[in-house]
Amino acid sequence: MSDFQRARSPEQREARRQAILGVAEELLTEMPVSEISLRELARRVGLSKTNVVRYFETREAVFFALLNRALGEWLDGLELPAGPPAGVVEALARSVAGRPLICDLWSALGTELERNISAEAVRDFKLANGELQARLATMLRERIPELTEQSARELVSYTVLLIAGLWPFANPSPGVAEAVQDPRLAGSRVDFAERLGRALVVAVTGLLTLDSAAQRR
Repeated sequence: MSDFQRARSPEQREARRQAILGVAEELLTEMPVSEISLRELARRVGLSKTNVVRYFETREAVFFALLNRALGEWLDGLELPAGPPAGVVEALARSVAGRPLICDLWSALGTELERNISAEAVRDFKLANGELQARLATMLRERIPELTEQSARELVSYTVLLIAGLWPFANPSPGVAEAVQDPRLAGSRVDFAERLGRALVVAVTGLLTLDSAAQRR
């Protein structure tokens, strides 16, 4: 890995950053965010922790960058259908449900990733993440033009919060998954795409109602 350590040009450094993000993404298919240490990440990359920190100040910064990269890739390929608002947001729910990396990292933000990180790194992440959320809001307004710009941004915020809340319950530990197979606990099982879609239908219906009422005043 000596070539990795000798990266000097901006292009080489960016290539190294992307390589680290690729390893982090692989690790997330094997274990939850909470179990991935900077030491393990460095070992899998083939570098010392010191060398990894040359590219990312902490493991949290790695996952911030990975989330924004994954969001950008998702939005690049996202195609929302034309039709009623309920169909649009249900399609959104199904699409993001097929992106477990995004759901994992969004659900880990408040509880895990925004703890051991500098104010500067959080600011950079949130500014970039905000631009991606604004892009999603614009896409939603293209399909649901009745939404005001503010309501579209609010709908995206609700989407993030709902994902963060629902994803852990839809992906429980093995013990919990076994327990809820009991027919008496059927109501405890969470179909992520279905539950998220339903919640977003409620959210968009409420926002449209509020927008319409505001216009009549």
